[in-house]
Amino acid sequence: MRAIILESFGGLDSLVYTDIPKPLPKDGEVVIEVKGFGINHAEMHMRRGEWAEAAEVSGIECVGIVDACPGGEFPVGAKVTALMGGLGRTINGSYAEYTRVRAANVAPIESDLPWSQLAALPETYATAWTCLFRNLKLTAGQTLLIRGATSSFGQAALKMAVAAGAHVIATTRSRGRIPMLEALGAARVELERTDLAAHLAESKRLDAVLDLVGNSTILDSLDMLRRGGTACLAGWLGGLDPIGDFNPLLRLASGVNLNFFGSFVFGTPGFPLSDVPLQHIAKQVADGELDAQPSRVFAFDEIRQAHRVMEAGEAGGKMVVVMDRE
Repeated sequence: MRAIILESFGGLDSLVYTDIPKPLPKDGEVVIEVKGFGINHAEMHMRRGEWAEAAEVSGIECVGIVDACPGGEFPVGAKVTALMGGLGRTINGSYAEYTRVRAANVAPIESDLPWSQLAALPETYATAWTCLFRNLKLTAGQTLLIRGATSSFGQAALKMAVAAGAHVIATTRSRGRIPMLEALGAARVELERTDLAAHLAESKRLDAVLDLVGNSTILDSLDMLRRGGTACLAGWLGGLDPIGDFNPLLRLASGVNLNFFGSFVFGTPGFPLSDVPLQHIAKQVADGELDAQPSRVFAFDEIRQAHRVMEAGEAGGKMVVVMDRE
């Protein structure tokens, strides 16, 4: 089968097209004929050798058709989505015509949507849904702040929160991105700063904060919450440097909650992928209740171009690759 392998760590030339054996079906696993997959920053870090683990074939998510499933968890020919479960990290991922993943990391997604739209859903929308409705327990009428809302993850969370009836304030580092976030439904957009709590009118009254900027802003995010409010840390757009000299006794406000979500737990006993209503999310997209149109669609032979756009920060949203132009 045709695949894109990571020949070495480094630049765009590290991604090489070649033929490798098609994965053989095993009990408890599903072989998927890949129809499309999302492009993620994790794959850029793997390519550069900045990730702890990187498989020969990258790609942490995909959508496609079940080719084989010895355990019978999914019927052959069914439309499915797959994410995490070691894809692209410890096992060969989705940058190929076929991939094999644990059944626990596969979910049905029967839909008439084109593969390009379905490919935009798995990692981004599953993670955003979990952060919003599991970790933050967001409900209609609540006020949510999304820090780092211009990322593909942030945009998905913004659209889902607005569709759920929340009042959403979004942040961005660029004035030029403000109209885009307003068009997606943000009630207001603030320019990102590390001391935003001191300048936000709603400080001490927010119900929830989804912080995708990371360690550099999370303590400031906690300062914005009402008693009983919750901040979910789920991204590191501001870098991975740890919080220096952090003393919870002196720094944490009383009565507020902090939690974390990393999508690498999908498929583990406490976080089955079946908990995420991906089928319902696809229906929302099909019914026009949720916009999941990818910002860019690339062909399989354009993977270096896709990585180039991602590396330059020009994605503008979720980018996807489809195996066959639709």
